[in-house]
Amino acid sequence: MISPHPITLDAATSSPLVLVVDDDPDLLALIEEALTIRGIRVSGAKHGEEALEHVARERPSLILLDMRMPVMDGWTFARTLRARYGRAIPIVVLTAAEDAEARAAEIGAEANLGKPFELQDLDQIVSRTLGAA
Repeated sequence: MISPHPITLDAATSSPLVLVVDDDPDLLALIEEALTIRGIRVSGAKHGEEALEHVARERPSLILLDMRMPVMDGWTFARTLRARYGRAIPIVVLTAAEDAEARAAEIGAEANLGKPFELQDLDQIVSRTLGAA
């Protein structure tokens, strides 16, 4: 599928980029710190609209996606992302909802991680998903 938006990649950066889409600034900071220590670049977005702008600038290797956010929620973001880029970018749903697996299935996500989560679980799911990409 040809993207309607140009994707620019920085050849000097060889580490994967994870885009975290969540309106909780504390959670964004925690995930950024945890993944940066592992050598993974992290970018954050407060809602789906901002996340689509990030994706247009640089395609991430993985998206960690909250479902309930202001401006553009996770469902709308996922539909728009898939319409523009197909399934090229894996999504892991981050949600405090009781049935995280159902939320992930609703948008065709590769995996889910229920909130709150242990950093070890974050590390495992990111490693597994990036390894499969």
